Amino acid sequence: MIGTPTPKQAVHRNSTAFGTLMSMVAIAILITVGCAPVQPRHEYAWHPSPNFDQRRPNFIVIHHTQNDTVEQALNVLTDSAREVSSHYLIARDGRVLQLVDDLNRAWHAGITWWGGHTDLNSISIGIELDNNGNEPFPEPLLRSLENLLGQLVDRFRIPPANVVGHGDIAPGRKVDPSRFFPWQRLAAKGYGLWCTRPDPVVPPRFDPTLGLMALGYDVSRPEIARQAYRRHFLALESDAEWNDDEVRLLACLVRKRAQRDA
Repeated sequence: MIGTPTPKQAVHRNSTAFGTLMSMVAIAILITVGCAPVQPRHEYAWHPSPNFDQRRPNFIVIHHTQNDTVEQALNVLTDSAREVSSHYLIARDGRVLQLVDDLNRAWHAGITWWGGHTDLNSISIGIELDNNGNEPFPEPLLRSLENLLGQLVDRFRIPPANVVGHGDIAPGRKVDPSRFFPWQRLAAKGYGLWCTRPDPVVPPRFDPTLGLMALGYDVSRPEIARQAYRRHFLALESDAEWNDDEVRLLACLVRKRAQRDA
């Protein structure tokens, strides 16, 4: 969803959130990301080394534009006054537009938190989908998205569980790509996390809040994280308390996540 805070605001607020929330991250998964070198200060001698590489994105964040046409979305994403962008924009008819180089930092995520990371813009590729948030996603768009995800995942070796939605990394602030998005379909092709056959019995002493944190969610407001989880994995908009089926599914997802990261 476009219309996020400016990058300067996001970085400042994310830094504050990181300091208060990192103490909670007992079982979150931390990923090392390489950084490209910067030019030294002018008083130092510059003797460049060939031993470096560019940043490698380790996440893919999927959005919907919340606009009615791709032209409207493109105007927003390329307007310097808006200070919002994305690496890719996929139209309803399947056309793919690249707006920012994969190795550059696009301004698509804003204030975020996922698995201890608070600056997802710096370690992710953003994909905007031409969709107003109240409609299904058309087949040409989904086919183009699957093709693009295949290229990006192979090129950057992005783990399947690191394909997430904007609503996952900014719960309570964003809801895209909406409950209409077919996460199960993507997961079947290797993009994202899914569980079709949860165990009938939840492990002893399983804590749903810790389970959400193990997946990556910000659980400083557990009820908001629970809503985001339901939207992604159950296609539901609900703020009700947990039921047994939801907890069993969560336990299954946590186990799958741990197996893939082992």
